[in-house]
Formats: sequence, structure tokens, C-alpha cells
Amino acid sequence: MITTDKTAKEIFFEVMANPQRVPFGFGNKAVLINVDPQKAYTRTDLYTTAYETDPNQLDYVNQLARGFRKLGLPVVWTHVAFLDSAEDAGVWGTRTDTPDSLQNIKYGSDRAAFDERVEIEPGDVVYTKRMPSAFFETPLQSLLVWHQVDTVIVTGGSTSGCIRATAVDSLSRGYRTIVPMECVADKHESYHYANLTDLHLKYADVMNVADVLAWLEARASDKA
Repeated sequence: MITTDKTAKEIFFEVMANPQRVPFGFGNKAVLINVDPQKAYTRTDLYTTAYETDPNQLDYVNQLARGFRKLGLPVVWTHVAFLDSAEDAGVWGTRTDTPDSLQNIKYGSDRAAFDERVEIEPGDVVYTKRMPSAFFETPLQSLLVWHQVDTVIVTGGSTSGCIRATAVDSLSRGYRTIVPMECVADKHESYHYANLTDLHLKYADVMNVADVLAWLEARASDKA
């Protein structure tokens, strides 16, 4: 095992500056999956469970969603919510039991509600999930098969939790997987950058959101 005194953030930017892998790249058709941009995780002014890495994160996500809709590509939003009994949280809901605990994000609660800043349109797809991956026990896989997509772009949080789980599941299902770095967030920069590094080296292309937006604009120009 290599040891170092460098921070996770330093290592991440070193990796990004010195590419070590051939990128998966964009395929022919993409889906945008926005993982859990709900108040429990985005409203740092209201909830201790919330986090923010880039203050413009949700604006970038909205820009991506607009670009996807313009091209007729699917836009998916997920959020987490559980029954009052929390039995659908399973063993995941047994480690703590405080008002801030995961299993206490109840259906219809403010913590389960999407952040008011995200722009969800009537034609978008919304799923409730109960485990880290957006693929687990949701209809997401069937949706992607129906749309014949080959590329999955993932935003939201947390980088070390639901983003990582969704990205790994995406790659495992054979999709080119892209994570725009300004569009994901975590509670601590150490978790955030360590997982971005691991994702980039193994499971996904971590890239600037500007590059994803440029790809969408190029596709729109080709279609015009």
C-alpha cells in the first residue's frame, strides 16, 4: 500500500492533471440521473444532514436538465423517503435513531421534499428510492432499456454514498458513466475527493460540468 501525507483533495487534482485511464467517453444517447437533491441533503440552513461543495451545484444541475430536455433525452430525479414504521429502511435504519437519522426521512415530510431550487418538469421521471443506488429496486433499469441509452450522467449526493453506489451500478450494467464534479457534494471534502478519485480511476469519467454542457450544446447544434 502506498502511503502519503497528501490530502484527498490534492491527490484528486493530481490524478485529474495526469490521466491514467482511457476515458469511457460519451455514447450515442444519455440519461441524466439527479440523485436525491432533497432538502435533507441540500438545505444547509435547515438540516445538519445537508452539505454543499459548490454553491452553484443546483444551478448546474438545472442547466444540464434543460439541455437534456432540449434534445429529448430522459431526465430522472430521485429522493429518499421511508414509512412511518421505517421497516422499509431495513438494517440500514438500525445504526442510529435520532430526528436526523436516515430512516426518519418520512414520506410527505419536509426532509423528503425536493429542494425548491431544482427545476422538475412534468415530463421528467421521479423515483423514490430506499437504498444508496438509484438502480436498487426502482424501475430505472427498465426506463434506460426503453430509451436505449448507453451513457449515464449522475449528479447529486452524497459523493461517497449514493453517487458512488449509482455510478458503480451503472458501470456494472454496461453504461458509460459520467460524474460532473461540480454537480456532486458530500459532508466532508476528504470523503468527497477520495471518492471522486476512486470513481475516476475505476468506474466513471469525472469531468468538469462545462465539458458536459459543451457536449449537449454540440449535440443540439448537430440536431438543428
